[in-house]
Amino acid sequence: MREEVRERYAEAALGLAEGHGCGCDCDSIGCCGDEATTLFGRGLYDAEQRSALPEEAVTASLGCGNPLAVTELRKGETVLDLGSGGGVDVLLSARRVGPTGTVYGLDMTDEMLALARRNAAEARATNVHFLKGLIEAIPLPAESVDVVISNCVVNLSTDKRAVYGEIERVLRPGGRVGITDIVAENHLSPEERAERGSHVGCIAGALSEREYRDGLSSVGLVGVELEFTHGVADGMHGAIVRARKP
Repeated sequence: MREEVRERYAEAALGLAEGHGCGCDCDSIGCCGDEATTLFGRGLYDAEQRSALPEEAVTASLGCGNPLAVTELRKGETVLDLGSGGGVDVLLSARRVGPTGTVYGLDMTDEMLALARRNAAEARATNVHFLKGLIEAIPLPAESVDVVISNCVVNLSTDKRAVYGEIERVLRPGGRVGITDIVAENHLSPEERAERGSHVGCIAGALSEREYRDGLSSVGLVGVELEFTHGVADGMHGAIVRARKP
């Protein structure tokens, strides 16, 4: 499953780099779906945010929300973006934390990392670093970041408990979580979620609201908030998720 996800987003990155759009099958709703301008991607960022970045970085946004609208970033903070893709959220975060802050983007796909680094160079962002790795095994020390963000990526993991544990590990005490993701209503079984879309399309792998809350709480994160923002399939929603480390 991880290889399928990697191949899907490598294809998307190559298509974007060559100016052919997302580069993947856009006939079904997903992170690169046919409703990208309204439910996914660049349409979830306001005009001011889009204008501040290279066009290629904005076009490369394949997420389901805007994590920068979920949590406030402060000057000098260290931020980690899980599944950073083409780098749009990393670059926006870099502007928020300023030259005294640092933003890490973590992705497992070489093609996405190459695209993100080109976008960062075009934006002349000097306080960003893109890392290759898995969100289930973050290549950063414990208690090294102030904020963890992610945009429609946690649902793609095949070991979400490991992701939650890694988020808790790398956060400093008092650190914050601001995630946008696809979440199912509690009454939908895993089989019913799979009927509504594929895993690589960000649907089949989505957790229910209860499962998401319980997963974050189980690793010691507190103040868990989850709010549906827009529907993406029957019983499936884009959602914003907040939590913090005590």
